[in-house]
Amino acid sequence: MEEIIIRKIRMNEVPDLISMCEAHADFEQATYINNDQEEILKECLFQLNPPLYCVVALREQSIMGYATYMKQFSTWDAEYYMYLDCLYLVEEARGLGYGRKIMEFIKSEALRLGCRQMQWQTPEFNDQAVRFYKGMGAVNKSKERFFWEFNAY
Repeated sequence: MEEIIIRKIRMNEVPDLISMCEAHADFEQATYINNDQEEILKECLFQLNPPLYCVVALREQSIMGYATYMKQFSTWDAEYYMYLDCLYLVEEARGLGYGRKIMEFIKSEALRLGCRQMQWQTPEFNDQAVRFYKGMGAVNKSKERFFWEFNAY
């Protein structure tokens, strides 16, 4: 088996990230609209104290998946936690250890940044992801996620 490499994204890979985001939205049966995300993502990912982090999973020189995450604060727990915003792997990379390596990478980043917990969500219909996360020892909580969109721009 080829070596799985997990590392932080590089600026020249942001267009590939956008393509992956579009594929991820399609996989989750959601709409994806490209509104100049490239410049916004570059600005957010590559500043001194970024509000968003991104890692990519590589096989040889090809990006096989990505994950984005951010440090957030919980009022209830009065402590920081890492929020996993997205984790996506191309179909041929699923079940081969990429997801576990990504999760372990983000866990080490979370601990480095003073977070003792990671939180995320996945659609109920994504049985493979649910099995994967539970197999890593994660537990789920049933909640509804709401979206309230504003046309402030």
